[in-house]
Amino acid sequence: MKWYKVPDVENTDKPFIKKVKAGGKSICLVGYEGELFALSSTCPHAGEDLSRGWCKDKKLVCPVHRFSYNLNTGRGSEGQNDYVDVFPVEVKKDGIYIGIEGFWEKIKKGFK
Repeated sequence: MKWYKVPDVENTDKPFIKKVKAGGKSICLVGYEGELFALSSTCPHAGEDLSRGWCKDKKLVCPVHRFSYNLNTGRGSEGQNDYVDVFPVEVKKDGIYIGIEGFWEKIKKGFK
C-alpha cells in the first residue's frame, strides 16, 4: 500500500466533505463526528460527484438521487445493491494521508 499526503486539508473537529486527489484517484475525504473517512468520489448509481452530497447517520448521501453509502464500509443502503471503495486514512504530524492499494496488491488479496 502506498500512502499519499492530502494537500490543503487540516484535521479539525469541524465536519467537512472535500474532493481530493491521491494516487491519481478522485477521493471524497469526509470529516464526520471527529473521524476522517475516505471514499470513492463517484456515485456508482449515476456517476454524480459525492463530494457535493452530505452526511447523515454515518452515511454519505448522493446529492442527485439520495443514494447513501456507509462511511466505514462503503456499502450502499439496503436495497441499493452497490458500494463505493473506501480507503484507509492516517493522521500524522505533517498532515493527512490516504492509503491506496496497487493493482497487484488487490490481485494477491483475491488469492488469500
